[in-house]
Amino acid sequence: MTSDEPPGRLPPASAGAFLGTAAAIVVTDQDGLVTHWSSGAQTLWGFAPEEVIGKPLADLFTADWAVLRHRDGRLSDAQVRLYPLPSDKRPTGCLVMVVPGTGSPDECSFMRWMFDKQPLALAIYDREGRTLFGNEVIAQATGVFEHDVRGRFMAEILQGPVYEEVEQRIRRVLQTGEPEFTEPFVRLPGEPKAHAWALDIFPLTDEAGQVHGAGMSAYDYSQQYESRERLALLSEARTRIGAGLDVVGTARELTEVAVPRFADLVSVDLLDPVFQGDVPAPVLSGPVPLRRAAYKVASATSEEHPAPDEISNHVASSPIARCLASGRAERHHVDDSQVIRWFADDPVQAAQARACGVHSLIAVPIRARGTTLGAVMFVRCSSREPFGPDDLAVTEDLVARAAVCLDNARRFTRERGISLALQRNLLPHGPTTHPAVETASRYLPAGGGAQAGGDWYDVIPLPGARVGLVVGDVVGHGINASATMGRLRTAVRTLADIDLPPDELLTHLDDIVTHTEDDTVATGEIPGAIGAGCLYAVYDPLSSICSLARAGHPPPVLVHPDGTSTVIDLPAGPPLGLGSLPFEAAEVTVPEGSLLALFTDGLLSAGERDIDEGLDALRHTLARPASSLAALCDTVLGTLSPEARTDDIALLLVRTRLFGEDRVASWDVPVDPAAVAETRRRACDRLVAWGLEETTFVTELVISELVTNAIRYASGPIRLRLIKDEALIFEVSDGSSTSPHLRRARVFDEGGRGLFMVAELTRRWGTRYTRTGKTIWAELAPLHLSTR
Repeated sequence: MTSDEPPGRLPPASAGAFLGTAAAIVVTDQDGLVTHWSSGAQTLWGFAPEEVIGKPLADLFTADWAVLRHRDGRLSDAQVRLYPLPSDKRPTGCLVMVVPGTGSPDECSFMRWMFDKQPLALAIYDREGRTLFGNEVIAQATGVFEHDVRGRFMAEILQGPVYEEVEQRIRRVLQTGEPEFTEPFVRLPGEPKAHAWALDIFPLTDEAGQVHGAGMSAYDYSQQYESRERLALLSEARTRIGAGLDVVGTARELTEVAVPRFADLVSVDLLDPVFQGDVPAPVLSGPVPLRRAAYKVASATSEEHPAPDEISNHVASSPIARCLASGRAERHHVDDSQVIRWFADDPVQAAQARACGVHSLIAVPIRARGTTLGAVMFVRCSSREPFGPDDLAVTEDLVARAAVCLDNARRFTRERGISLALQRNLLPHGPTTHPAVETASRYLPAGGGAQAGGDWYDVIPLPGARVGLVVGDVVGHGINASATMGRLRTAVRTLADIDLPPDELLTHLDDIVTHTEDDTVATGEIPGAIGAGCLYAVYDPLSSICSLARAGHPPPVLVHPDGTSTVIDLPAGPPLGLGSLPFEAAEVTVPEGSLLALFTDGLLSAGERDIDEGLDALRHTLARPASSLAALCDTVLGTLSPEARTDDIALLLVRTRLFGEDRVASWDVPVDPAAVAETRRRACDRLVAWGLEETTFVTELVISELVTNAIRYASGPIRLRLIKDEALIFEVSDGSSTSPHLRRARVFDEGGRGLFMVAELTRRWGTRYTRTGKTIWAELAPLHLSTR
């Protein structure tokens, strides 16, 4: 107990009184007996006034007067001050004031403790924006303590645009009374890296709403920020990776997502079979050859690195080889023993890593559906924080997403390769050489080559120097459409081989499709040939007549030698497999040097054009001068075909030729066996005139047999025609529809050897039916002499 003056003997106590104050105040008389007792003293000691007034003050303390003695026996330290009550004569008593000690803190102490111990960084600013208080957290974060910042503006304490912006926000809050929130990303003094902070700035107002200052609370939410960034990275990967079905493009998308946002360098290396769409073999331990699919490095790094598509042999100690063998991701620092061993085994990689300043890396295997496709390497350089355990989990999730997309791209590459190979084998290999026509063709699948389709074309050599021209369109895309196209093309070639007219050929083709439909009804599948379109034309260079028929297909365009063009008026037939409606043929005279354009509807209906607009545009484009048919094909596609196609396009351009009289010879043959010798002689004379004397012996035998059969078994009129083409062609026409049959004569048979001999001496032979009868034809093997 302390006192400003030593107390003397106190006068007798006056009447006791209760003091209604919250302060712990006690008044005693000159004898040390309590005369006055406050409500605060009652709270502190627990005694009511009637229990303590008149009792000695010493009973309220321990013997040494150092500790208060509560009514219930508890002891509590406090600071006690005694003040003598002044009097003119002698002391009348003492005034005792008690200040609670550490055992009984006051409200201000609690508030100060809470301000200092709060885990948030707290600061208070006056009405000018100067710093009044700052707690221990903000002092530890900034390295500046409260006594150093009091009365100063934030921009005077910490320099930088971020702090200037925060100070401006404080001023706005003081002016407007409206709170503000911001999330600066800043590196505070003494910190190794920048942190993400969340700042709340709010006004401090009285009961009347008057702003007297501003408060600021801030907390470091870097961990939450990094987690949010990882989630944002994975979310972006879900939308950006796998946008296409290209292996290299998908790998490039992975690198673009990760650099520079997550890593300074990312490389994607795949096993070589993946690029061809094949399933790679399991990866064993040891050196692994991988082909570079994508590589991206932050712009700040300018060192040379392996170029994309380059094959690198990764040694067994490299992180990539190890993760491929184990199937697990690996995270390393450059000082790890595994990396040191790798650098020792691969000096080239070690030199590149040191040049980039690499300090941390993650190698992740690319695995999808139980198959290892390759590996991804993530690298961070000296300017960034090394990879942590959370980053390893992010790379695994990121690569797992990319792995599925890469495997989808691989599967698509394989399917597309099969489809394109099938289509290449089913379509003509390059321009078809034929003496009657000059041809050029183009085929463009839908989607700029994304997948093969069902459009097709063909140029079919026919007997008598004629040529069959066909263009077709199968519904759909992909392998099924290509397979359907192959079946239809094979059927057309088979029907053309028996020399059917165009309308009859389409009728038989429609029957084939209809039967296919019947075979697939039980499975519930719709055959791809249903609804297919086809245009078939036969051009005869001897008569310059072109006979055409179509089934659900656009008509061709004819461009005359003078440049005028027209759409051939051709009866429209129904698509294949849809019904029993008949197909009608039309015949058109095609002058020598004319251009026939056969195409599928994908060329006309591109964009917003309708069929008529497309035909007009095609006619005008075909009339343009061009150096070749191939160049004209490119011009047509460049003008009419958009980049984003939704339908396949097949285009066949045909320039017609005409056989002159110097290449054709024909005679009427009397229905008389004696006429055979004369016919044989006249044919041999023509061969001599053509310079083909070496073929006269075979010619005599073939003509004798064909003409003799016509005279003996057929009816007139009979006519013989010789055509000088790349092969020598014999044609014997008669008025009968009965066809001869090849058979092998037995030893004692007197006949049946004629057609067998013709088949042995010629390259091929056959029968063609006409409206007036039939024509039996045969071709001699291709001549060694050029056609003249």
